[in-house]
Amino acid sequence: MSVGIIGCGNISNAYFSGLGMFPDLLEITACADLDLGRAQAKAKEKGVAKALSVEALLKDPKIDLVVNLTVPQAHASVNLAALKAGKHVYCEKPYTLDRNEAKKVLALAKKKKLRTGTAPDTFLGAGLQTCRYLLDQGAIGKPVAGTAFMVCSGHESWHPSPEFYYQKGGGPLFDMGPYYITALISLLGPVRRVSASAQISFATRTITSEPLKGKKIKVQVPTHFAGTLDFVSGAVINMVMSFDVSSHRLPCLEIYGTEGTLSCPDPNGFHDENSITLKKRGQQEWETITLKHEHRVGRGMGVADMVKGIMKGRPHRCSGELGLHVVDVMQAFEESSNTNRHILIKSSCVKPKALPSNLKTGQMD
Repeated sequence: MSVGIIGCGNISNAYFSGLGMFPDLLEITACADLDLGRAQAKAKEKGVAKALSVEALLKDPKIDLVVNLTVPQAHASVNLAALKAGKHVYCEKPYTLDRNEAKKVLALAKKKKLRTGTAPDTFLGAGLQTCRYLLDQGAIGKPVAGTAFMVCSGHESWHPSPEFYYQKGGGPLFDMGPYYITALISLLGPVRRVSASAQISFATRTITSEPLKGKKIKVQVPTHFAGTLDFVSGAVINMVMSFDVSSHRLPCLEIYGTEGTLSCPDPNGFHDENSITLKKRGQQEWETITLKHEHRVGRGMGVADMVKGIMKGRPHRCSGELGLHVVDVMQAFEESSNTNRHILIKSSCVKPKALPSNLKTGQMD
């Protein structure tokens, strides 16, 4: 399939590299950006045939699938524009900024008989797929609870232009939450209910990175979320997403079962070696688990799986329905905090099918 990339910012490098691992499935034939000069520079750097305006890329009849790498505020509009142009679309996370936008995208895709997909695809990497294998094999019995933590002091200390992290579509939940919530859904299935608190801990932030060092940022979104996710399967997960923590000793993700505990790798990664540990009930020591998969691919696995799904007529794992469910869950955090009540999640999705354990790098089936 012929792929066109819209958005040639920093994240595009990871997609150009990752998609290049699947030459038998897809080819990047064009890229576009609001800044045409940036698209031209990226096309030259990556050996892409055409650098186009966004409008021209959407009109190109040879492009089958659009990879949407624009800023979060533009995700919904570009998703809709690609579908209106008759193209499948795969979007960087989050799928949209609210559930109603996501529903519009899915409705148009259904009407057009096209596919939509969304990052993150990190749950397809060897790390989390090994965890999925262990859970499916009953390594810790029935999962009953868990913890998920992504806490740091914010991105103004290192990012060259961190303002958008504190505007609508940013914050720790919409920035990093998709990795953690998607990983949990891939392991445990859909979410039934959310209860949470959210706050803006600091009204302003001071950038300490170059080139904007010293500039003040007005914080427009909550920067600390603490919540509980009740899953349809019965598991209850405590989750904290924060830009307000200077240091900590918290795990990224742990699942607690009736027969033991599984410590999982960082959901914002694909295949951390020696990052999965297991301790069964009665064992004295933690066991380090060898990865069960050979995948060594980064971002782009979800696109490749979507292309393979289109070709074979099977569901793809990073689906729009999964994207809507993740957005629905994230939106419920702030709603729960603002209304002092539990939020029942009305959307749902199918737990993505596990990858076969004997796949080689570059394979999806």
